[in-house]
Amino acid sequence: MEPPPLFSPPLPTFFLFFTTIYLLGYFVIFRNWNPTTRPQASSCFLSLFHGTPAVVLSTLSLLQKNPKTHFNFASPNTPLQSLTLDCSTAYFLVDLLHYLLFVPTDHLFIAHHAATLYVFLTCRYAVNHGAYPLLVLLLLAEVTSPCQNTWTLAGFRREESPAAAAVYGFLSPVFYSVYTVVRGVLGPAFVWEMGVFYLRGGGDGAIPRWVWGSWMVVIVSAILVSDLWIWNRWIDWCTRRRKND
Repeated sequence: MEPPPLFSPPLPTFFLFFTTIYLLGYFVIFRNWNPTTRPQASSCFLSLFHGTPAVVLSTLSLLQKNPKTHFNFASPNTPLQSLTLDCSTAYFLVDLLHYLLFVPTDHLFIAHHAATLYVFLTCRYAVNHGAYPLLVLLLLAEVTSPCQNTWTLAGFRREESPAAAAVYGFLSPVFYSVYTVVRGVLGPAFVWEMGVFYLRGGGDGAIPRWVWGSWMVVIVSAILVSDLWIWNRWIDWCTRRRKND
């Protein structure tokens, strides 16, 4: 399945699209927000336009099988998988620019975006293999995106808006629970299978060991950081609940 002509070349097209979405959020949707939350709200708005499409594209690309071979962790990238990687690469590039311009002290997010870009770009343009497991992980990461971004936006306004505070309070345990299952259980289980596959030589001849080894370092580090982040969110939620009681 070849990408439609509109996405030729796809990466610059996606980059222009996501840049436009960010600027729309910054100059139109959130123009009246205070200078501190306005850029971050625009980043959330941008993420909303990436998360669900990324899940849809990843799902479609994972369901689309080459009739000559079943997908595995080192299979060649299909055109649709490459298109999905380009879409997410463009998003992370735009969001990385956001952090460098507006939140340069958030070293954790900057490192996360840079590392994610490294994995996607090497998979897409250096080895052209191994998109299958990366897109499974992308799907797991982005499936919580609508809830997470709505929760984040509500959090920005909860001090000044009772409605936002109510949304934030309702979504907090829901979002935390789903995030914990996806990032704390399903993600690590899949990464374990991925690591076993590569360590047993499943990627030999298709993906150099230094490539998949660096992928595993990035992915495991991201999971550990995600688990620490959600653990801190649960502690904060439980602390606030005890105070309210």
